[in-house]
Amino acid sequence: MDEFKAFFELFAMLFTDPRTCVLLVLLAAAAAYDWRAYRIPNLLTGAGLLFALVYNTTVPPAMHAGWTWGPAGMLLGFGALLPMYAIGAMGAGDVKLMAMVGAFLGLQGTAWALFFTVVSGGIAALVLALRQRTLVPLLANTGGLLRWLLWSAVARGKPRLEPGQLPSVGRLAYGISIALGTSSYVLARQFGLV
Repeated sequence: MDEFKAFFELFAMLFTDPRTCVLLVLLAAAAAYDWRAYRIPNLLTGAGLLFALVYNTTVPPAMHAGWTWGPAGMLLGFGALLPMYAIGAMGAGDVKLMAMVGAFLGLQGTAWALFFTVVSGGIAALVLALRQRTLVPLLANTGGLLRWLLWSAVARGKPRLEPGQLPSVGRLAYGISIALGTSSYVLARQFGLV
């Protein structure tokens, strides 16, 4: 019975910290918007970004965290998803949402949130492909993208991935994956699993 009580106390502590509580509420709102309209409003990401940067500067999350803690996470979140936006595989709202997450979590937390988000997005893409019976084209597109990335890394020129070269096999509301991945990381961190 004590373990059960301790579990709920740890879970409730997520909602007593304004930083975590606001992040989880914003992620839920972003996921809902993305589910309905395949877009994430700039007002949501902008307000969250501003809150995170101001709050983390005035109330540092840790003793050693300086004013660069939030901006460093923001830049990592933005920079990690920007290439996917550049090749047309992701929307700008998803990139801005991950930048907002980074401003809340700092550099190390953002790296973990990105890992959880990629896993969550991969599972969502597989489920969507299986449901729509487009697994073979999805795997072909993934192979083509990996070949393009490898070629870009080793070639001296700049190979271009032309629009339509990898035909779409469906739309994925990636904001949901960002919300699930980040929330999973926050829960795992709270329970000492990462």
